[in-house]
Amino acid sequence: MNSLNSIKPESLNHARTGKVILPAGEVFTPVFMPVGTQATVKGILPRDLNEVVKASIILGNTYHLNLRPGVEVIREAGGLARFMNWDGPILTDSGGFQVFSLAKLRKLNDDGVLFHSHIDGREVFLGPREAIDIQDALKSDIAMCLDECPPAEASKSEIGKAVDRSTNWAKSCLDAWNETNAIKDGRKLFGIVQGGRFPDLRRRSAEELQEIGFPGYAIGGVSVGESEEEMLEQVSSTVQFLPADLPRYVMGVGTPTQLLKMVGYGIDMFDCVLPSRAARHGTAYTSTGKINIRNEKFRLDLEPLDKEADCFASKEFSRSYLRHLFMAKESLGGVLLTLHNLRFFVKLMEEARVQINAGSYSEWASDWIERYNRGICQ
Repeated sequence: MNSLNSIKPESLNHARTGKVILPAGEVFTPVFMPVGTQATVKGILPRDLNEVVKASIILGNTYHLNLRPGVEVIREAGGLARFMNWDGPILTDSGGFQVFSLAKLRKLNDDGVLFHSHIDGREVFLGPREAIDIQDALKSDIAMCLDECPPAEASKSEIGKAVDRSTNWAKSCLDAWNETNAIKDGRKLFGIVQGGRFPDLRRRSAEELQEIGFPGYAIGGVSVGESEEEMLEQVSSTVQFLPADLPRYVMGVGTPTQLLKMVGYGIDMFDCVLPSRAARHGTAYTSTGKINIRNEKFRLDLEPLDKEADCFASKEFSRSYLRHLFMAKESLGGVLLTLHNLRFFVKLMEEARVQINAGSYSEWASDWIERYNRGICQ
């Protein structure tokens, strides 16, 4: 077991609980948000997100939804939640990360980014006002400012320019947001801290965003090519520059152990495609470690997937049956594992809230991480 996984309880003593009040409901933090990039959490009915996964908020994506089905379709439907029949809050990413990771033939300037769609090659422009107009049409309970997300290996000069541009875009996003009815409706716009692997740039980004003034702040530009240790260091060094009385959100991460560590740093909100993506490839997250259900050793294993889990997919189907579904290439296998994994991540944050309120989070999280890592190493 390496030093990264051997964690001292005192390093997790900044965990806190909170509540974010949104038009579509209250969200208790820390919280994990399932990712519904294209108006669906892949393979899962909205009903099951509510009743089985027990998600309190999910994530959608501006970039993808603007390209397909198109913002005018969702606007006509009355917003993203109504379009996808989800009865709860939605946070939408501005699309900045996807522009820089998916789009082709980008032309970037201080006004925004001109790119060619990865779907059909058509030319699309996304600037601060466009990002806000789209998210307003989606009726996002929490919208995100447009930001520039440079790769981990970018130079300090390049990342500094991205910080400057992201700050200026944040000002423009807030101006556009103030022209809508979003604030009156109780919807929120969060700023995104950039700065890559440079603590001084991250501090500058955080301080400049606070001068503009937002009701919540995200730490962006992590898990973009750096090591896990570097990613966690960026989060822990950045959180100290964010307001203690407002939500803190780390975008696009992470594993169960990473989430617990970041909760210990004082982070409140998370999203990640990992639970559903891993499930579609046969990986299950369990209380005793991560397993590949396609492994031969599960062929005759009639035990439930995870005895400590509380969803029907975890309790009512054997590992043998789940393995059979994957080996037979039956889609039900991916659906059941997705339900299990998403509930596992959501429930982990529920348990974290209980432990924080009991004053025992640091010790509990340290023990949980150690047990989980022992399971992985078996």
